[in-house]
Amino acid sequence: MVETTDKTAGDTRRRRHPGKGLGRARPFRKGRQVEDGARAEVLALLGEAPLERDRLIEYLHMLQDHFGHISAPRLAALARQMRLAQAEVYEVATFYAHFDVVKEGEPPPPPVTVRVCDSLSCALGGAEKLLAGLEGIKGREFRVLRAPCMGACDRAPAVAVGHNQIYAAELQSIERAVGEKRLSPAPLAGESLEDYRAGGGYKVLASCRDGGLSVDAVMEKLEAADLRGLGGAGFPSARKWQFVRATTGPRLLAINADEGEPGTFKDRYYLERQPHRFLEGMLIAAWGIEAAAVYIYLRDEYPAIHRLLGEEIEKLGRAGIIPPDYVHLRRGAGAYICGEESAMLESLEGKRGLPRHKPPFPAQVGLFGRPTLIHNVETVFWIRDIIEKGGGWTNGAGRRGRTGLRSFSVSGRVREPGVKRAPAGISVRELIDEYCGGMEDGHRFRAYLPGGASGGILPASMGDEPLDFGTLEKYGCFIGSAAVVVLSDQDNMRDVALNLLRFFEDESCGQCTPCRVGTEKAVRLLQAGDVEPALIDDLIGVMGDASICGLGQAAGNPLRTALRFFPEDFTARDSSE
Repeated sequence: MVETTDKTAGDTRRRRHPGKGLGRARPFRKGRQVEDGARAEVLALLGEAPLERDRLIEYLHMLQDHFGHISAPRLAALARQMRLAQAEVYEVATFYAHFDVVKEGEPPPPPVTVRVCDSLSCALGGAEKLLAGLEGIKGREFRVLRAPCMGACDRAPAVAVGHNQIYAAELQSIERAVGEKRLSPAPLAGESLEDYRAGGGYKVLASCRDGGLSVDAVMEKLEAADLRGLGGAGFPSARKWQFVRATTGPRLLAINADEGEPGTFKDRYYLERQPHRFLEGMLIAAWGIEAAAVYIYLRDEYPAIHRLLGEEIEKLGRAGIIPPDYVHLRRGAGAYICGEESAMLESLEGKRGLPRHKPPFPAQVGLFGRPTLIHNVETVFWIRDIIEKGGGWTNGAGRRGRTGLRSFSVSGRVREPGVKRAPAGISVRELIDEYCGGMEDGHRFRAYLPGGASGGILPASMGDEPLDFGTLEKYGCFIGSAAVVVLSDQDNMRDVALNLLRFFEDESCGQCTPCRVGTEKAVRLLQAGDVEPALIDDLIGVMGDASICGLGQAAGNPLRTALRFFPEDFTARDSSE
């Protein structure tokens, strides 16, 4: 620095060294500059699309789908176009597993990606054998990645070649799909709008809108039917409506279609077959809270459903059933944590899916800061039936003092896996024998997961316990989304717990230390051999008490219950993981 005199001002000021003087333009701009070619590519891809902040993930999908990856120059161009900091766009793109962000100087990934699900049901179905076979193919021009649950547990093992999912996959079927470049999903033959309306569809919605039904009357029916949140929490739906209606508008409705819990696929089942029953129930819920708009958050592992819903929502608009831009269909991007309701809201806003601290709750401060009603797919799927048939239409079903029906996603060692609509309070032994054709040949019933990966593990000796809300908590388990994975005498519970803990370790968003570090430590302890129950109990207790959201709070359940009921499976042995 040198001192110079400003004659016009009559004072002495500090000036930078000549050549770097104040007021002179820098010879180059700071930071990564936008390349003209990349900017042109992004502009051509976006076209006239609006540039709201909440559409960031949608536009990242467009880049990924079109180019097969997201290069640093294109990421910079997208950030410039949306008037966002490049760091902000980068942190979002790298948070989600389905975005391939290629750094400067790195080669792009191969044109074809093969994702092999290695979650529990697919692991039981032979995922590891598939992975080994794919890695052994010489001269292959595709990459192989392990992937978490794809929601096809009843058709294990599941493999995705690009966006094309292959069920009960074998090496030959995978190689054939790769060779033929079948990277997109086949269209679904779900019930069309025309067929649905011919069967009385959307008449209940019309009656609600025309004043034939009052909101109070509808809520009374929902309460009489004991309709609950069927994504895991089981909170009464009518009370949700009441909480949101008590707030000052504008209000929003968000549908959580991000069922990523290993073992869960019931929402997929209903969406593939009867999308309009879901859509009508959704629109009735939107009417009930006077929602200004509806957002559907659909997991990216369901590309065929995304296509189907997009087409049918467009038909609803053309038929005048919904106004323009009323229903917004958004894709997830491969993050289990976004099944947590507040993380889903963050993702819908175009951000990383980090769970929010509560309170405030979404019913008061939700999507875009507005009061938001959050429902899962199956909850709204049954609304039309409840209104048409009355709140007690399923009360004749039920066992062991329970009433109603439940949708069970059953997978694992049974002859006939799938979604089973069975009486509430049914036992897993009855579910296996009456609805699933019994156990697979050569397998003897040994254990089961009553509520997916986080619901714990129970032994066959407890196979007569009723499966319903509030019946299993005394054992450290819960029914959750009713994802039942059946295990046999050929399955080691230590290996099962390790598979589930690895899933939670990989899917932890990393925001809070108890979950981020706790899941990693639990995996290491299992891999090490001998497991000290007191140490595990202490670790799981801290995770449960101090984690921000349900992932960390429930991640230790399968390990704790496996140790309690199957201690013989945790004896010291060499670890090959």
